[in-house]
Amino acid sequence: MFRIKPKILPSFKEAMILTIIILCTIGISIIYFESVPHIPIVISILILIAYGLKKGLTFKELEYGMGEGAKAAIGSVFLFFFIGILVSSWIISGTIPALMQVGLAMVTPKCYFAIIFLISSLIGLGIGSSLTTSATIGTAFMGISAALGFSLPMTAGAVISGAFFGDKMSPLSDTTNLAASMARVDLFEHIKNMGWTTIPAFIITLLLFVVLSPTGQQLDAQQLYDFNVALSDTGMIFWYSFIPLVVMIILSVKKMPALITLATSSIVAITVSFFHFKNQSISALFNILYGGYVSQTGNSMIDVLLTRGGIESMMFTVSLVLLALSMGGLLFTLGIIPKFLIQMENMLTNRGSLITVTALTGIMVNFLTGEQYLSILITGEMYQSQFEKLGLNGKYLSRVLEDAGTVVNPLVPWGVCGVFLTNVLGVSTIQYLPFAFFCILCPILTIIYGWTGWTITQKKEDKKITNV
Repeated sequence: MFRIKPKILPSFKEAMILTIIILCTIGISIIYFESVPHIPIVISILILIAYGLKKGLTFKELEYGMGEGAKAAIGSVFLFFFIGILVSSWIISGTIPALMQVGLAMVTPKCYFAIIFLISSLIGLGIGSSLTTSATIGTAFMGISAALGFSLPMTAGAVISGAFFGDKMSPLSDTTNLAASMARVDLFEHIKNMGWTTIPAFIITLLLFVVLSPTGQQLDAQQLYDFNVALSDTGMIFWYSFIPLVVMIILSVKKMPALITLATSSIVAITVSFFHFKNQSISALFNILYGGYVSQTGNSMIDVLLTRGGIESMMFTVSLVLLALSMGGLLFTLGIIPKFLIQMENMLTNRGSLITVTALTGIMVNFLTGEQYLSILITGEMYQSQFEKLGLNGKYLSRVLEDAGTVVNPLVPWGVCGVFLTNVLGVSTIQYLPFAFFCILCPILTIIYGWTGWTITQKKEDKKITNV
């Protein structure tokens, strides 16, 4: 999408007014009227089309811009379909119920949310995918919290914080590789340099979740036991239920493409399911993979938690992603985003302003296009030469791209990650946002480092840059 050539270039005032109208339309509709994001985005698209026609563009040109924007979603759409299949296959294989049972065994009253954060971080680091982590272990933890009566928004915040820490720091992550490639930096140098902002954010987040974890009086041991027994009574948990998880981790370590990894793990899970569902028909299996698994144990809590998955469950996400990226294509075609980028270039007079503007651009692109990959690509391409002019190594650019690009997308209600996480975790973006501490802290820390010069050295002279 970032290569869509603008047909016109509006004044900065017009670009600002249109942006405010769009953000207010979407924001007020979602927050005040509690609307799903689809309708306000459709209204925003109509506003942009009307503006384009008034400026003399043909509908064909505007339609082309929307189409080019939507093309950027194709990879994500296929990935979402396979995640939907993965979730339903992991339920019938017993993998998700088994993960819930393991999670229950690790529950302690004093550090409950901190444990969720740590486990999500480790799994995210191991497989390099925040969305897969959230859809698997995240789903399991949401089920445990629901059964125990703990805060679901806070649970989601802990899962998302951990998943995006792992995604950000894993050499297997596509966004990590993309940021390093965009800034022309060695992958492991990029990861090492990210530690300066990521580790403090990790520690602060961990401490916050320790403080916010429920007290011993809130934890009902009998409730834990009853839920554990109910999971065992499903007849789906066996030692081999962990095989699909092991397969996914192995393929991730071997750096297999995400789609192949998800597909292979799903096939293994389906095969495993026949060990305990011996009479399962192929037609029933196909219905589960498309429409999701429907639990009928008689236990209302278990049935609610395990009735999920399937391609159909991803349709809400897919439709919103297509709409959001179509709107992004229009924003480029009408020259609104390019105008902001040109305007911001004039503000880059020193290290602090450069890093701040780069971070704000990454955040802005996330909110305007709803796509983290575009945030990395557009922002990286825009400011790479500016970092070189100020003598800043590319690793500082790649760090900002992740601190204000990768981890911000789950905070955008109409963003690809925000929509997906709301769908699989069952908690709206607005609800979990205050507890996604790691995602909030990273952009703040990277801007602070930019102005103070902490951990930032000159490209040629290995000494601190003065902020002049």
